[in-house]
Amino acid sequence: MFSTKLQVNSNLILRPPRMTDAEDLFVLLESCRTYLRRWLPWVDEIRSALDFRHWVESGIPGEEYRWMIVYKGLIVGVIDIRSLGSPDNFCEIGYWLSAKMQGRGIVTKACREIINYAFGKLGLNRVQIRAATENTKSRAIPERLGFTCEGILRQSELVDGEYHDRAMYSMLASEWPQDV
Repeated sequence: MFSTKLQVNSNLILRPPRMTDAEDLFVLLESCRTYLRRWLPWVDEIRSALDFRHWVESGIPGEEYRWMIVYKGLIVGVIDIRSLGSPDNFCEIGYWLSAKMQGRGIVTKACREIINYAFGKLGLNRVQIRAATENTKSRAIPERLGFTCEGILRQSELVDGEYHDRAMYSMLASEWPQDV
C-alpha cells in the first residue's frame, strides 16, 4: 500500500488514507454534500462510511495515489493523482475540500506539494487539472499556480443529471519552477 506522507507546513499534512478515516470522511462529506454535489459526480454514490472504506481499499498501486488533506490535525479534504502508468508520462490531480475550509490557500499549497512530488519523485512530464467552468474557486487553483488553460471540454461531465463544461489546465515539468 502507498505510504508517502508529505509535510506541507506546520499546519498542513498530506497523508495516505487509512481504514480508520472512513467515518471522518463520511461526516465531512455529509457536512458539505449539497455544495460538493454541484461539482463532483460521485458524491451521491457515497451513502455510508462503508463506501469510503471501499474507496480506501480500491486504490490501484502504481496508477493512483491518494492523500487526506489534514489541516491542524483535522481531515478537511482529499487530493489525489491518477492516470499514472500511462506511457505518455502524465497525471491528473483531483481534489475536494470542506466548504468551511475554503479561502485559506489549503488546496493551492497541497497542489504545489503534489506537483513537486509528481515532477520530482515520480519523474512525470505533465500534470493536468480539470475543473467545471462554473467552479471559479477550483479554477483559481491551477491559474494561481501558473498552469496553462488549454481549452474547454464541452459537456464532458455528467453531474446531477446535467452535462457541464470543464476547463483543462496543464503544467509541464520544463515549465515548473524548480525552487517551489
